[in-house]
Amino acid sequence: MPSPRLIAALLAGGLLTSVATQAQLPRSAAPPEARVYIQSPADGATVTSPVTVRFGLEGMGVAPAGVDKADTGHHHLLIDVTTTPPMDLPLPTTDQIRHFGNGQTEVELELEPGEHTLQLALGDYLHIPHDPPLLSEPITITVSDSAAQEQAPASD
Repeated sequence: MPSPRLIAALLAGGLLTSVATQAQLPRSAAPPEARVYIQSPADGATVTSPVTVRFGLEGMGVAPAGVDKADTGHHHLLIDVTTTPPMDLPLPTTDQIRHFGNGQTEVELELEPGEHTLQLALGDYLHIPHDPPLLSEPITITVSDSAAQEQAPASD
C-alpha cells in the first residue's frame, strides 16, 4: 500500500484515482459520539444568494487536509448531489462537492434561484470519509430570485 505521504502528494496532484482503485486506502476512525451538521441555513429556509452556510461538528475537531491527527477532519459540502460518492475513497472535487481543506467552517455560495439540497461529509487528512462515515442530514433550501420579485409589478 502507498504511504500516507505518497497518497497526500498524489491527492494534491490529482493523480489518486488510479492508485485508489488499485489499493485499499487507510480510513480514520470516527468516535461513536461524533456528528456533523449544518448550523445554518435551516432546513426548509428560503434565502437569497449568496447563501452563507455554517458547518457544525461535535465530538471531533477540525484540522486542515494533510494533517494526520486523531479525531479530526475537514468539511466537504455536497450541493444537489443525488448519489452519495463512495465512502471508502477520497471525495472528488467537483462543482457539487466542495472541499474545505484549510479547515474552514463556513462558506458563502452563489446558488441559482430554485430548490437546492445541501449535505456535509467529514473527510480525514486524505479527504477520505471516516469509518463510519460522518454525513449530516441533508437539508433543502429555496433560493429566491429577489431581483425578479423586486421588478414584478404589484398586483391589485
